[in-house]
Parts: sequence; C-alpha cells; structure tokens
Amino acid sequence: MKVLLYSGSQQLIEKSGVGRAIYHQQEALSQNEVEFTTDVKDDWDVAHINTIFPASFLLSRRAHRQGRKVVYHGHSTEEDFRNSFVGSNLIAPLFKRWLTLCYRQGDVIVAPTPYAKKLIDNYHTGRPVVSISNGVDLSFYKRDEEAGRAFREKYGFTSQDKVVLSVGLPIDRKGIMDFIELAKELPQYQFIWFGDLNVPMLPPHIREALKTDLPNLHFPGYICKEELRDAYSGSDVFLFLTKEETEGIVLLEALAMECPVLVRDIPIYEDWLTDGLQVQKAATVEGFARKLTSMLDGSLRETMPEVKKAGYAVAKERSIGAVGWQLAREYRHLMEPASRPVALGEKKRERIFGRKEVLNFLKVSGNFIKG
Repeated sequence: MKVLLYSGSQQLIEKSGVGRAIYHQQEALSQNEVEFTTDVKDDWDVAHINTIFPASFLLSRRAHRQGRKVVYHGHSTEEDFRNSFVGSNLIAPLFKRWLTLCYRQGDVIVAPTPYAKKLIDNYHTGRPVVSISNGVDLSFYKRDEEAGRAFREKYGFTSQDKVVLSVGLPIDRKGIMDFIELAKELPQYQFIWFGDLNVPMLPPHIREALKTDLPNLHFPGYICKEELRDAYSGSDVFLFLTKEETEGIVLLEALAMECPVLVRDIPIYEDWLTDGLQVQKAATVEGFARKLTSMLDGSLRETMPEVKKAGYAVAKERSIGAVGWQLAREYRHLMEPASRPVALGEKKRERIFGRKEVLNFLKVSGNFIKG
C-alpha cells in the first residue's frame, strides 16, 4: 500500500495550519513505516487530500475513476471560514456547499477533533467521518531555556519582562482585535504576535488596527518553526484568542513546549481542555486581562507547574507517532474489499452544486480558499 499525500499549490498554504499539517502527516507516516509519495505521477493506492482547491477536487474524481481510494482531510469548515477576510461572511454559505462537494469525494473524511467531526457530520456528506488529531512533533517541540533567552534578546525583551505570545493570521476569527485591546489595558506586559501580515483581503479595520503604536505591542510577521520554537521557550504565556477552530496546531505546540496557555472558552475545547487543569480559559477581554494578571503576577502563578505538566500530557496523547498509527489504520481499512462507498455519481453531484455555480464560486472566492 502506498499513499499519496496531496495538497496542490503547496506554496499557497505553506504558512498556514494546513501546510504544517501536511508536514506532520509525512513525519507520522514515516514513523509508522507507511510508504508515501507527494508526486501524483507516482504509483499509489490511496490519495490523502488536504486542500479544497479545484485541482484537489479533480484529483479525487480521477482517483475514483481509476479505482483508487480517497481520504479527504476536513481542515476547513464554514464556521472557521467566517470572520476571516473581506466578504467571507457573505459567501460562507456558498463556501459550505463547495466544502460539501469536496468532502463527498472522500471514501472517508478525517476531522482533526470530535468537534470538527460533529460540524462536518452536519453537512450530510453521506461519508463516514473519523476524528484524528493533526498531531505535534514532541521530538522537535522541546523547551530550551537558552533558546528562550536568545528569543528575548532578539526582540529586545529583558529577563524581567513578562511576555505574552500569540500566533496566527491577524484576522477577527483569531482574536487579533482583542489581542490589541489587551495590550492597551495591560501596559506592564509585552505582547507579541507572529503571523503573516501580508494577507490579501484583510478588512480595512484590521489593517488599521495593525498600525497601533504601543511600546508593548509587537507584530514581527511570519517566522519559521525553529524561531517559533524559541519564542515558545522564551514566553511566559501563550494566549490563544481564536473564536472558532478545527483544532489549533499552534496550541498543541505550546502545550508540548510546556508554555502556560490561556485560551478562549469556546465549544471545541470543552471536552479535552479543562479550565485550571491543562489550561486557563476566559471569554471576554476583561476575563482575559484578569487571568493574565493572575497567571503572571497573582495567585495562579503557583498552579502553573502542575497545569503545564497536565498540558504536556494532552500534547503527548496527540504525538506524531500516535497520529500516524491512526492514519495507517484508516488506510488499511480502505484497502479491504468493499470497505466503504465510492463517491457520488455525476448526476447527484450536479444537483448539489452545479457546474455554473462552481465557476461562479471560484471567481468570487479567489484568495479565500487558501485561507
């Protein structure tokens, strides 16, 4: 059995969570001795498709015509598409229809969390959906105090500074506006956000907000994973303000690095992250400000060693090796005779999303799909 790990237009998603997930899959399969390729021209048995670009959709169609199996990875949902870019809310229903059409091409759909599985189940794809984490590389994400000091020196932070770190695209859904507001309310702490700032279609109010000039607010832009690892080591709190997520790879990385974590209290984290046990949670700017102050200078400081230990255990359960074993199990199951249904027929697909609608969607959405 040989697996094709396919993204298509990898350069467009290189800096995104999807791009990182594909590298995780490569390492996960290597650790579990599953033969794979990234070259569609190779000989392969199962296509594991990670993106919803037109080329990905066409590959899934072609794979079925050739009698091959398809795993479609459910990285995206309508819910996390909203509040992203200019016009994203307007075309979100159309985006959902496109997602549904793509996911229907899979013999099985992989969702990163039970929460994401529940969302995709509600799309009524008629396909089985399994929950498998994107995973985290525990051999790479290890705390390094010396690297943490180098990070602080590079960005002008002293050993006495309290540094609050966040990572992601600077969009509403990721909580960028709340991050800036917290920097205003808590001038005693340093706030630094890493993420690509040159994103097409950022709303005007976000672009304006990113110009906010505060001595304790920093937007260095995108950095490589090695530098980000140093940032986790050198920060006092990882602040994840996302309002909607299918998992959050950077969250897993922060937990693996034993960095104290404060997340927004949203449904995805209800079943596997408990407030005060593995992370701290809050729901409003005022709540985040109180928790940060307590974590950095108050009563919660004493609980951080145990919280970090429990957080690491969460990351360990989602190690790359464990993810690879679960993926291999799904691939083997697909290769069994009559294991799962093939994609829908042509007429059924056209009723879900007609050819004209596909073309109109692609024309309107442009850069949205790669977000």
